[in-house]
Amino acid sequence: MRRNIIAILRGITPPEASDAAEVLLEAGIEQIEVPLNSPAPYASIRAMVESHGESALIGAGTVLTLLQVSEVCRAGGRLVVSPNCVPEVIRATKALGMASWPGIFTPSEAFAALDAGADGLKLFPGNMAGPEGLKALRAVLPAECPVYAVGGAGPESFADWVAAGATGFGIGSALYRPGMPASEIRARAESIVAAYDEVLT
Repeated sequence: MRRNIIAILRGITPPEASDAAEVLLEAGIEQIEVPLNSPAPYASIRAMVESHGESALIGAGTVLTLLQVSEVCRAGGRLVVSPNCVPEVIRATKALGMASWPGIFTPSEAFAALDAGADGLKLFPGNMAGPEGLKALRAVLPAECPVYAVGGAGPESFADWVAAGATGFGIGSALYRPGMPASEIRARAESIVAAYDEVLT
């Protein structure tokens, strides 16, 4: 079962990347992003793809430009996540055969992203919109459109977000902080997966 959780490993370094991917997969999280404002992000993506690319959907977050889309692809990434909605970035991502998850906050941004070919929407910052904001947005979005809540969504609020129409989550600091050992990443991931499964299965 692929859970609708994207692990956001902001600040991870290449030597840690493969081990972090391994414990996330063992805990049941199969989608991983390395934000591009991390140290040597493309090297971390490449390391994870080489060791776990057949088992996980791995790519980058904080992708802002066409050049960055190309670099993610060259590193072997298959997932592009952005904090904003730039149709040209979405179209370039899809042209290279990668999954596109742009950040949106308004109906205008949401429909611009879908028109450009986005696979799903990242409601960001989630803590500014809240479940009520998502509920209002859901009233106009296509029912089949996946929406992940990112920023402020965590195990304690999964049920509220799902009730409002969230189909998944991007989890950052609740899952990983720079320098965190693999054993702690595993423990946090297992706790997050257990909470997710309680709400969504």
